[in-house]
Amino acid sequence: MSTHNGSSQDFVALAEIELCGELMIAASAAGEERLSFARIDEVLEVDRTTELQSVRIPAQTARRPN
Repeated sequence: MSTHNGSSQDFVALAEIELCGELMIAASAAGEERLSFARIDEVLEVDRTTELQSVRIPAQTARRPN
């Protein structure tokens, strides 16, 4: 295993941990039961307005079982 590959994997893992932490902070501060998709995108600094215009999610897959 090369050192470069390991360090790049570490970088990705640390970035994922940081994003998860940001989501947990936002979720604990939220007054609602779940974070909205818009709030998640805001926390993760994602702009999906152009991407979602052409994407349609079927209703049965969009809902999670409780």
